[in-house]
Amino acid sequence: MYLKKIDGPRAVTLPDGTILTRADLPPENTRRWVASRKVRVVQAVTCGLLPLTEALERYALSEEEFELWRAAVTKYGESGLKVTAIQRYRQP
Repeated sequence: MYLKKIDGPRAVTLPDGTILTRADLPPENTRRWVASRKVRVVQAVTCGLLPLTEALERYALSEEEFELWRAAVTKYGESGLKVTAIQRYRQP
């Protein structure tokens, strides 16, 4: 078995003690973004597993969209990204 050469770490330890690897990230062709997938991408960028520029390019995200995800995760956790709860957490 061969490992693809990449820049940066293959795995990082999150603050809660769990290990996040590149294999845990959503596929590049993800079109349906549920809260758990968004959280994984934010965690990967925050902990240094994936550079921001690579995440934006890989998932076809804008910086503004990613920053909204990051702010929601920071303030409310995963529940802040759930579509059914958006109106509860976001101010008009």
